[in-house]
Amino acid sequence: VQLQASGGGLVQAGGSLRLSCAASGRTFNRYAMAWFRQAPGKERELVTTISWTGATYLADSVKGRFTISRDNAKNTVSLQMSSLKPEDTAVYLCAADPNWSAIVSNTKECDYWGQGTLVTVSS
Repeated sequence: VQLQASGGGLVQAGGSLRLSCAASGRTFNRYAMAWFRQAPGKERELVTTISWTGATYLADSVKGRFTISRDNAKNTVSLQMSSLKPEDTAVYLCAADPNWSAIVSNTKECDYWGQGTLVTVSS
């Protein structure tokens, strides 16, 4: 599976941004998809993940503000981000793995990663 993320940019605090990740491969609908982020000087963290059946998990820091969705027909996963805060500034990475539970529990590294897309939220 190859992943291509897009949609990052500069936005003011309180604004919205939508990230997309396009996946190649015919087995996309059998993979859980996830968005991670890494801020300067900080460790990478899981933002949100969606199973191939549509179950979702969101980190507490983004609940009520971010929404993950997937379109299995188009092999894409999206991250709608609203009410953005300066602390949301990070490189956002999409990832894929067959095991959604393992992503949620952080018990393994995802099998596939896309390149990052930078989100900068100005105050």
